[in-house]
Amino acid sequence: MKTKLSGRFWLALTLFSLIGQIAWVVENMYLNVFIYKMFNASAADISAMVAASAVAATLTTVFIGALSDKIGKRKVFMCGGYILWGISILCFILLKEDIIKSVFPMAVSAASVGVSLVIVLDCVMTLFGSSANDAAFNAWLTDSTDSTNRGAAEGINAMMPLVAILAVFGGFMAFDLNAPQSWSYIFAIIGGVVILVGVLGFFIIKEPPLTPGENGYFRTVVHGFLPSTVKANAALYVYLLAFIIFNISIQIFMPYLIIYYEVSLDMANYVFIMAPAIILASAVTAVWGKVYDKKGFDFSAWISLVWLASGYVVLFFFKSTVPVFIGSLLMMCGYLAGMAVFGARIRDLTPVGKAGMFQGVRIFSQVLIPGVVGPFIGKSVLANAEKIVNNDGTESFVPNQNIFLAALVAIAVLAIFLWVFQRITNKKTLKEFKT
Repeated sequence: MKTKLSGRFWLALTLFSLIGQIAWVVENMYLNVFIYKMFNASAADISAMVAASAVAATLTTVFIGALSDKIGKRKVFMCGGYILWGISILCFILLKEDIIKSVFPMAVSAASVGVSLVIVLDCVMTLFGSSANDAAFNAWLTDSTDSTNRGAAEGINAMMPLVAILAVFGGFMAFDLNAPQSWSYIFAIIGGVVILVGVLGFFIIKEPPLTPGENGYFRTVVHGFLPSTVKANAALYVYLLAFIIFNISIQIFMPYLIIYYEVSLDMANYVFIMAPAIILASAVTAVWGKVYDKKGFDFSAWISLVWLASGYVVLFFFKSTVPVFIGSLLMMCGYLAGMAVFGARIRDLTPVGKAGMFQGVRIFSQVLIPGVVGPFIGKSVLANAEKIVNNDGTESFVPNQNIFLAALVAIAVLAIFLWVFQRITNKKTLKEFKT
């Protein structure tokens, strides 16, 4: 019988998931645009920033997730983390070329210093964001749901990145992203909203009933990485490995996606093209979690991968408006539906009462390894990409469609992996049945 979730739960889920994803969209998609436009960052710079942020996110989630299990609290990490997260976003307002020149007058290039400062501050922002969202919020979501309603909750959670993209796309239309002052307004608005949600969380979040961990803190930190834990939860780690491959595929193209639309395809109006795709994909994703609850992982995952692969194929071969819209819609449906079903499956297999310490393991599969490997593959694919000369005489790279081909190869590897695992599982089940 399905367990009913309260309106208070759905409000907290919606607010913290949506605003957290808006902040992540600014970091994962538009911080790349910020460093590209303000400081003429190269593909290598963007790859380094994504990788550094992935390392920061992973370490933070491992230690804070375990700490929240040890203390037996989620709420304080969620709310306090969001407040500090918002403050760190506000600090990006200070990253302007004139301020950098006044603080570092001996620097040969204010742009190169700016790139370094953005990477460092990105890691600081990730420290607070991952504490609040990756570690505490995700553990709270696991603790607050069960196998009868987790797919539905994960469907809402998984659609929020697309809703966030839509909100950010729409909001950014009011700004000239080539103007430094526009970025000051953007960081001020996003930072302020994140702080506000952190404050509201103290009033609306219900702390799940948790017993403080009996093991020592260090033991709690390393629990998810012990061979004995892997052996006892083999299926969980198989799906985590599959999730790694899935996210590598996404990270091959995602850091360069907005630049690809705007610079490579010369789509100044890409927001109007993408908005309908985002709305439709969000609706599909919201429903797809319920499909997981009814049909299970195998059915819902394979359909998601077909959508994603189809989107890659269309985006690789076509550059005109209508095909790009269709390819983007398929890609986004596959991406978010895949996130929903993998997320729900991993939560289903997470041991009860240990959600915090397993968030570190999850973040390895969702952020660290994909965040290092994916952008590196993307950077390698774009090594010989076309260059354009900016108005100030500097050069910038132009992403090309090969990033989608590389992402498609990763999905093919994932499909083979899942097919082999399913055959092994089916044979084992049949053997046990006959026995």
